[in-house]
Amino acid sequence: DEWVQADLALARVTEDLVDLLIDKGVINFTDLPSGAQNKLIKRQGLRTELSYVAKLFGSNDEDDDFL
Repeated sequence: DEWVQADLALARVTEDLVDLLIDKGVINFTDLPSGAQNKLIKRQGLRTELSYVAKLFGSNDEDDDFL
């Protein structure tokens, strides 16, 4: 369980890093392999859905580490 949690946390860091590099214009989303693009798109959709559900149930926690 500890390894799984560590892997999930690292995946989130990696996703945030890719977003930051894209936002700063260091890389383009289209520079990524199509498999990576698809995974990031799917994960972004899942995070959006989870954020919506959290808002429905009154979660006002500014820290979105759970997403």
